[in-house]
Amino acid sequence: MTADFQAPPRQADSPDRSETPAPADFGTRRTARQYLGLTARGFAMGCADIVPGVSGGTMAFILGIYEELVMSIRAGARRPFWHALLRLNLPAALDAVNARFLLAVLAGIAIAVLTLASWLEWVLEHHPVLIWSFFFGLVFASIVSVRKRIQSWNAALFAALAAGAVGAYFVVGAVPVQTPEATWFLFLSGMLAICAMILPGISGSFILVLLGKYQFVLAAVNQRDIASLATVGAGAVVGIVTFAQILAWLFKRYHDATIAVLIGLMAGSLRKIWPWKETVASIIDRHGEILPTVQQNHLPPALTGEVFLALTLAVAGFALVMVLDRLNP
Repeated sequence: MTADFQAPPRQADSPDRSETPAPADFGTRRTARQYLGLTARGFAMGCADIVPGVSGGTMAFILGIYEELVMSIRAGARRPFWHALLRLNLPAALDAVNARFLLAVLAGIAIAVLTLASWLEWVLEHHPVLIWSFFFGLVFASIVSVRKRIQSWNAALFAALAAGAVGAYFVVGAVPVQTPEATWFLFLSGMLAICAMILPGISGSFILVLLGKYQFVLAAVNQRDIASLATVGAGAVVGIVTFAQILAWLFKRYHDATIAVLIGLMAGSLRKIWPWKETVASIIDRHGEILPTVQQNHLPPALTGEVFLALTLAVAGFALVMVLDRLNP
């Protein structure tokens, strides 16, 4: 499972070198099979994004499309795209933002959200340990895999990794709050969630949980509440295009440090993804749903059938990433 998007080799951090091409270099055409592969990657990202605590950005990292995704989104606010669009040169505008790539990935995400939201909601309610175990194996393996993108580690990079890990550790341990359902807040929720969603280790769904909007948005998807989804989606569009500018700038000038921070974010997020938890405090929201506010991780009980299956799924998740890493070096 390889993509024909190849970044030039990097020797060290430098302000005048970039891991990813400029929008003008997005002209490479893929085959139908390769676009289908991108849709499959998007589907995996969508599955991850549905689960609070798992980041679609992590899946993009694992599947080797993260930096192309960031640069493609960034191009939506750059001059080549708007220059072509204002001149009504639609083909040039689409090429400027790598539209074929984005549409393939977004199609996969949309398919996952529309088809699996109800199922994953049921699994999270009835078999949370199993799904958390699988994703724990995925994220843990991704840390092992992504570290190889930095050729030479030093004290500064380890410090950046530690900062990312500590930050994510405390974010994922934050307590959810109850918030309004006004249009402005739904728009803001979309902005914040999408920024987190594109960051490996920080789950956009979990940010929605913290903002008290996860169940609201999930219900809107299942009930096809177009107005609410459009408001959240508009905020997401504004947030992701804006945040992509920052990420692209960091990749261009501080590539290795940025990668180190992102690895740290994934490491810190393992606190949230640990399968065995005990809820010690909860609240009842305005819809009568019980929301856990404080959870403590603990070791699994005796080796029961469920624990054995959970460990098997964790190993399967780990192995899956290692295989993908071999196929997409």
